[in-house]
Formats: sequence, structure tokens, C-alpha cells
Amino acid sequence: MTQEQVRVLVVEDEPNIRELVCLHLRHEGYTCEGAADGQEGLKKAQAERYDLLVLDLMLPGLDGLSLCRAVRNGRLNADVPILMLTAKREEADKVVGLESGADDYLTKPFGVREFVARARALLRRPRVSAAQQEASGGSEVLRSQGIEIDLPRRKVTVFGREVELTDQEFRLLHLLATHPGIVFSREALLSKIWRGDTFVTVRSVDTLVKRLRRRIETDPANPTFVQTVWGVGYKFADA
Repeated sequence: MTQEQVRVLVVEDEPNIRELVCLHLRHEGYTCEGAADGQEGLKKAQAERYDLLVLDLMLPGLDGLSLCRAVRNGRLNADVPILMLTAKREEADKVVGLESGADDYLTKPFGVREFVARARALLRRPRVSAAQQEASGGSEVLRSQGIEIDLPRRKVTVFGREVELTDQEFRLLHLLATHPGIVFSREALLSKIWRGDTFVTVRSVDTLVKRLRRRIETDPANPTFVQTVWGVGYKFADA
């Protein structure tokens, strides 16, 4: 995909911030569209496929968290990388944003260079294209030990119960589940899931694993699926 083909949707109710963000994204060669509230943003996300969504947390009408969940539960942009912008700095607010489906979180005021770097990092992550989704016809389904992973639809069920995962959680589960019994070091997972993002460390891997376990494990403290190999890393249970 060329830079000219990259489409970004910025949902931000403050015109100055929205225009500033779009200006710098356009300087990168991306196509940028803006929306001033959550409802307008949702309509656009339901009608057009984007490569990156930038969402403000505090939006009039439909707030950023609700919009994020709606996009993740949709079809057209369910796997789109989402960068959340907010004035809130508390760790709990960040966790809520990430667990609602956001992939990254940037607090205001933020530096333009950091914003652009984070946008680039998210855009480097692979996605299933719309054409691949249609061509696959839903055939790319992995079933292992009670977990079913529908790759084209980005859908996961655990013993028949559908669970909602963020893009990072989904990609981590898919990577591990397609290599049962294979141990991945934290460094390897960092390079495969974050793909060169300079703003994360190996501790981010542990945090992501904990989040994933809370979603899929009956007892996260004694995991059945995603297992720790002490001193090395993590693996999916042997088939």
C-alpha cells in the first residue's frame, strides 16, 4: 500500500486539534478525513474502510469509548488500528481505553512528532484486506482446544462463548495458537506484535498477556491456553 492509499479518520470535536492532526498526517502523504462528533465518526467508519482511526475520548453525543467498541463490533473496520487521544492522564483511564479496543493511547497536550511516530507504528501493522475477507469466505478458521479463531472476521469464541479482543490481543492469540507448544521470547513477541514501535518495552508484552488471559482463561491466575515458560517467554498449550 502506498502512502497515498492510506486513509485516516480523525474524530475530534476540537477544530484546532482536528485540523492540526490532519495537517501533519497529510504532510506524511496520507489521506485524512475529519469528524466533529462520535455519531458522525461512526457513520463514516460504517460506510468506508480506513487504515487508521484517531479518536478523542471525550466526544459529544457518542463518546470515544462507545465509538471504539462500536467499530470493533462492526465488520468493515473491526481490525483497524485505533489511536485514542484524551486529556485524561490517569492509568485507569488508559486501561479502560485499551480494553475497549484501542491499540495506543496519547494524552493531550502531545508533541506532533510523537503523534506521527505512533501513527506510523500503528500503520505498519498488518491487516486482513477487504478483498482477502471476501475471497476467504470465512474459511480461515483455526480451532484448537476449545478456542475458535475466525481470522477474516476477527472473531474469537472460547467453548462457544464469543469474546471481544483488541487488535493486539487478537494478533497475539493468533500468533501463539498457530504455533502450539512453540515458546516465544518476550523480545520476539515485541517485534512481531508491535513491529518496531519505539514506545514500548518487553514489559508491554507481560501486560498484553495479562489482558488476553482475562479475556479467554477461566482462571487467569492458572492459565490453560497461554502459558508462561519461566525465564524464556510464553507459549500456547501443546496440542
